[in-house]
Amino acid sequence: MPLDNSDKKRFRSIGHNLNPVVIIAQKGLSENIIEEIDRALKDHELIKIKLITSTRDDKRKLTEKICADFNAQCIQSIGHVILVYRAAKKPDPKLSNLIREFS
Repeated sequence: MPLDNSDKKRFRSIGHNLNPVVIIAQKGLSENIIEEIDRALKDHELIKIKLITSTRDDKRKLTEKICADFNAQCIQSIGHVILVYRAAKKPDPKLSNLIREFS
């Protein structure tokens, strides 16, 4: 389900205070990185990922791959950092960045 602009704006404001949970180097997605991104999206719903790439095109391709592989949406991309969102089936109020922000 695509997010509307007001949701994206709210998510960007939440993401401003987050730190990247994963740093991905030029080599791409290893099995451990895939597992960590999936775990982080299940637990937190909204996460930052730092992409260390040499070109903008590599960054765009890697962002598209991450979003497609994890059924997530890229909310924001600034510099080498992307903000990614995937709704959890059963969000944990203690871990979800969205629920904790508005509690």
